[in-house]
Amino acid sequence: MSNQSPSKHSYDVIIIGGAIMGASTAWFLSDNKDFDGSVLVVERDMTYENCSTTHTNSCMRQQFSTELNVRISQFAADFVKNIRSYMGGDERVPELGIRSFGYMYFADNNGFADVLRESQQVQLAAGAATQLMTPQEIKTAYPFYNVDDIVLGSINLVDEGYWDGAAVNDWWRRQSRERGVEWVQNEVMAITRNAAGTQVESVTLASGEVVACGQVVNASGPRAARTAQMAGIDVPVEPRKRYSWIFKAEQPLDQDLPLTIDPSGVHVRENGGGTYQCGGHSDYDPAVDFDDYAMDHSMWENHVWPILATRIPQFEAIKVQSEWGGHYAMNTFDHNAIMGPHTELSNFIFLNGFSGHGLQQSPAMGRGTAEWLTYGEYRALDMDPFNFERISANRPIIEKAVI
Repeated sequence: MSNQSPSKHSYDVIIIGGAIMGASTAWFLSDNKDFDGSVLVVERDMTYENCSTTHTNSCMRQQFSTELNVRISQFAADFVKNIRSYMGGDERVPELGIRSFGYMYFADNNGFADVLRESQQVQLAAGAATQLMTPQEIKTAYPFYNVDDIVLGSINLVDEGYWDGAAVNDWWRRQSRERGVEWVQNEVMAITRNAAGTQVESVTLASGEVVACGQVVNASGPRAARTAQMAGIDVPVEPRKRYSWIFKAEQPLDQDLPLTIDPSGVHVRENGGGTYQCGGHSDYDPAVDFDDYAMDHSMWENHVWPILATRIPQFEAIKVQSEWGGHYAMNTFDHNAIMGPHTELSNFIFLNGFSGHGLQQSPAMGRGTAEWLTYGEYRALDMDPFNFERISANRPIIEKAVI
């Protein structure tokens, strides 16, 4: 694929990475009446064949253990359900919804059951509809589960489940382009600071152009650390392999399957038409190469399928239809978003490390980053706890609901 050259030599904002975080930021900038600057989005592969956005589960949940993460998902739900209104009533924009089959967390010990109880209190206080369920209540509502080893379940059937992330992403890209955001297929190869070392001055593209910038946003997913290193910055984000399978059941369930998080870490959800999507990873979970998408075929037979068949006996007879390996952009510091400016390089803005939560958090994260770029502060939601400075201050955000 050939690289495209930008039309100008200088932009107010350059966004490195055009998947869902970059697209959200670009669109929210284009939608902010107080922002009148020029924006360039640089995406290395406009097919998005291997990006995390393409390999997603495409679900959202309210079940987090910190209020801010719950609020972030609540905005995502509102945005998706009202996307046409958010996009100015544009009748080309589809009406979307959320298939709210819920996330079902299973605790097989009292310690995790206590975590679910504590998290439910946070969620209820923020307005979520999380219900705790005894094993008998689970069995009554969802007879297909084997709950012999389960102590407690937690589920929320409001604004929690599948949504069409691809459609939202497409419209963010399309409408931001129509509003003047420039998108190019190219790759940032170098980032240059000013003489004082306090600001990013320009980026150098694979096609040779040196493009000046007022602010730069690192929205490069699992490649976040590589992008930051070009500016002489370390950020604790690395690619971690995650495997997914679509399978068909010989005897499909007669009701929707919640996105079920087994205590083993394997998760599975309704996909429609008698098919289901599941995912997991090996116990050994190292950083991998940016281009390593190879499947571990032994994992299905030896790990995932036995767990599925034990938890849902009807899944003893199933047939894999497709499978793929993708990457989480794992924040190894605390598994939460890293946002805001660098502590010394003040016009280098992070939007990284979503650790598997990125798609559902993208509306709020793009909005918040656009606010920061426009006003130098967050306005709709206070995202300051996610700012990069917590890394150097060793102040982790403890989120207990990480899948």
